[in-house]
Amino acid sequence: MSDAVRHTIDAAGIVAAARQIPSPNCDARPDGDVRLVVIHGISLPPGEFGGDGIERLFTNRLDPTQHPYYAEIADLRVSSHFVIRRDGALIQFVPCGHRAWHAGVSCWNGHQRCNDFSIGIELEGTDDTPYEDAQYATLLKLIDALRARYPIEDVVGHSDIAPGRKTDPGPAFDWTRVARALGDA
Repeated sequence: MSDAVRHTIDAAGIVAAARQIPSPNCDARPDGDVRLVVIHGISLPPGEFGGDGIERLFTNRLDPTQHPYYAEIADLRVSSHFVIRRDGALIQFVPCGHRAWHAGVSCWNGHQRCNDFSIGIELEGTDDTPYEDAQYATLLKLIDALRARYPIEDVVGHSDIAPGRKTDPGPAFDWTRVARALGDA
């Protein structure tokens, strides 16, 4: 299967190129509208890569005894549509047509509750650790597929829609690289 075909999004909002791990932390979108992409950064435990903490968090299976930080967040009910691992592997937790619980209290262009109309993409990383080339490659293919399927108006960071509350994807994220690749100003 060609890469372009694998990164298409079907009518159910599923990307064939992604490993599917369904999260219960989602619900119906209020009006089905998708017009924003929100980029996040995440690592669990903080600053560590490659474990199963993110998957466990998004599927409500995080063991609070496994790490001190997990005790603080184990009861959260959060998700994202996608996670892009350090090696570029793509995981989908929520179909694009559903509302994932990734943005929290948020506002974009005067519109509150960004979860209602956005797609959340988590990059495995930290604010101050450079993201990997493989992550950018997967991210750009995914954004292209999202733009082909939905009337995406903007691609922003979590910090842009929740300023003062969130800092991700952080200063290590190369917005210029993404904008150039997407042909944005």
